[in-house]
Amino acid sequence: MVFCVQVVDSRIDGSVTMGNRGMEELIPLVNKLQDAFSTIGQSYNLDLPQIAVVGGQSAGKSSVLENFVGRDFLPRGSGIVTRRPLVLQLVSAIEYAEFLHCRGKLFLDFQEVRQEIEAETTRLTGPNKGLSPVPINLRVYSPHVLNLTLVDLPGITKVPVGDQPADIEYQVRDMIMQFICRENCLVLAVTPANTDLANSDALKLAKDVDPQGQRTIGVITKLDLMDEGTDARHILENRLLPLRRGYIGLVNRSQKDIDGKKGIEAALAAERRFFLTHPAYRHMADRMGTPHLQKVLNQQLTNHIRDSLPAFRSRLQGQLLALDKEVEDYKHFKAHDPERKTKALLLLIQKFSADFEKHIEGSGHLVDTEELSGGARINRIFHERFPFELVKMEFDERELRREISYAIRNIHGIRTGLFTPDQAFEAIVKKQIVKLKGPCVKCVDMVIQELIATVRQCTAMLGSFPRLREETEKIVTTHIRERESHAKEQVLLLIDVQVAYINTNHEDFIGFANAQHRSTHTNKKRLAGNQVIRKGWLTINNISIMKGGAKEYWFILTAESLSWFKDDEEKEKKYMLPLDNLKLRDVEKSFMSSKYAYAIFNTEQRNVYKDYKFLELACGCQEELDSWKASLLRAGVYPEKGVGFGAFTMDPQLERQVETIRNLVDSYMDIVYRAIRDLLPKTLMHLIINNVKEYVGSDLLVQIYSLTEKSVLMDESPEQERRREEVLRTHSALKEALAIIGDISTSTCSTPLPPPVDSSWLHGATRTSRSNIHRTVRLAPSLPR
Repeated sequence: MVFCVQVVDSRIDGSVTMGNRGMEELIPLVNKLQDAFSTIGQSYNLDLPQIAVVGGQSAGKSSVLENFVGRDFLPRGSGIVTRRPLVLQLVSAIEYAEFLHCRGKLFLDFQEVRQEIEAETTRLTGPNKGLSPVPINLRVYSPHVLNLTLVDLPGITKVPVGDQPADIEYQVRDMIMQFICRENCLVLAVTPANTDLANSDALKLAKDVDPQGQRTIGVITKLDLMDEGTDARHILENRLLPLRRGYIGLVNRSQKDIDGKKGIEAALAAERRFFLTHPAYRHMADRMGTPHLQKVLNQQLTNHIRDSLPAFRSRLQGQLLALDKEVEDYKHFKAHDPERKTKALLLLIQKFSADFEKHIEGSGHLVDTEELSGGARINRIFHERFPFELVKMEFDERELRREISYAIRNIHGIRTGLFTPDQAFEAIVKKQIVKLKGPCVKCVDMVIQELIATVRQCTAMLGSFPRLREETEKIVTTHIRERESHAKEQVLLLIDVQVAYINTNHEDFIGFANAQHRSTHTNKKRLAGNQVIRKGWLTINNISIMKGGAKEYWFILTAESLSWFKDDEEKEKKYMLPLDNLKLRDVEKSFMSSKYAYAIFNTEQRNVYKDYKFLELACGCQEELDSWKASLLRAGVYPEKGVGFGAFTMDPQLERQVETIRNLVDSYMDIVYRAIRDLLPKTLMHLIINNVKEYVGSDLLVQIYSLTEKSVLMDESPEQERRREEVLRTHSALKEALAIIGDISTSTCSTPLPPPVDSSWLHGATRTSRSNIHRTVRLAPSLPR
């Protein structure tokens, strides 16, 4: 039978002291400290040491445990009695007991507790000595105990009886080892005095888990039942088969005493008389008996608590300092004070205005390193997303040539024109300029979405006042929507202005003379060939599995080529791909992949890389994908357009005219693109972003003060009220815990660990007789009295 006990009770012997205070005074201090820790948080735990009482059947373990608790409540009998684990929780309160399987029923008589344990054991294991690992949960409330847990397990046995399994010995040993293997567990190795100590299973198990003997205490029971003329003096003096922490002798109640209803107090008095009157033990009577064992265990508890206090004190002081400023504000908090509400409202709106401006303009304070936000996202819209949207709607080559052909023919009418008509050029250009309205309006929508998201992000600081947060979001969002409609009108006006007058005298326009000699590939204005546009990691998805599957490389994009290396040291180049005749297209994201991909291919159906017609490149997020696309646009790699333009035939003269108009449209649209890419961000900055910043900084507070229900805005949320109460409660618990720690530190003292002894006898212990042990084992020197 094994009892896993975390602390012992001192009610039996009030004279047992621990430093300058008795255990009866330390119990309320530790209980208060644990209550304070539970208020502060579960990260604080004294983690009191467990004490496992290990021994064979009928070794006297039940009497040891009942003497600790001070109550007679465990089942008794012959053979194996404990057949299910008993989890016993001790709670400091008025005395009664309660079982988990019949919650709500209170047991005031501990004889009824014993009967309920027996009945619950039989219910699951049957009456024929069967075992079960399912525990019985019992909670005992008493003003004399700490809030701790005890576990009663079956005792060590070797021969199965009744319904017990054939491997009963190994099952019970496994249950014992689960507890005594813990470093925070003291082992009481209980051995009857009338058996061979060298063959003690309890000592062998303890030696397996505690070879240094730092947490093993030998307990010798049944000293009063030894044969006449024999004694255990040499064992108790730690001279025979020594242990580092030594042995303690006990005299428990016999079965006759139990049947005769002999009380625990009377048994302790009889134990005391035995040691004082026995000639072999009276010289060490003060180091024997249950009270001394309690004293030793209580001192170990004190040592553990004192060793834990410095770390607890340091953490508690740090947490207390962190809460001091917040608590100072909460102490003088008056929920319904109008002056406080007005001042708080002004400060919150000012802080919201400052945070909003920082998010838009950027700030070195509290920089977000996880993702783009606020002004950075708007900047990405202006310089990456919007240019990409413009390029995506670029002309469908076949449709554009068909439209130019029809325009030239319709202008000539019934006649066959000898010259290229400029009216066809204006008609086509105006139609292409009108198509820019879609990307421009989409850009406005994206900027508006980012502004509203920034407002919501900044109003998170107003979460303690839900009505104020709701009204602030509503007022600012309404103003943004008003500016949105005005901005869209102005953006559409920009397009209409471009349509209103086609300036063919623009300095960058190639004119009719140059258009006829311009080749189709010269419309790509590249950067300097050696200029690096972008670097970064990309994954090539479509490499065959036989060659290693998808793999990540370090890519470098310049104005003329796309190269990739083994790593970012750029020493081992894998390949360099020229950008001539390359296009890109989107690749649908697979539901099994977490990456975002696009493909690069050659418009002349040539292999892009080795035997591959295209390269599928993948990024980790959508923002990175958009950024790579924008970089490829700068290098002249455009999205995929319509297929070839061989759907209809033209005569050579008309084809030359179409080519001329086509080059003129390209040249003029480049001018329009540059103008729109430059003017649209400026327009949105002036009409929306700067206007909203000015509104938040100056007019928002006026709008909030003009509300009729202004007094309701500063009503706290239930969460904030609970937060304030929790902070005050935690602060009070921290101060109380520090005071208790100081009290424990000044009123207790620690004892050092005994010096090592030669315990090698445990390694080779065999089942020899006690006489052989006396002949072969050299006695250790006697302990001083």
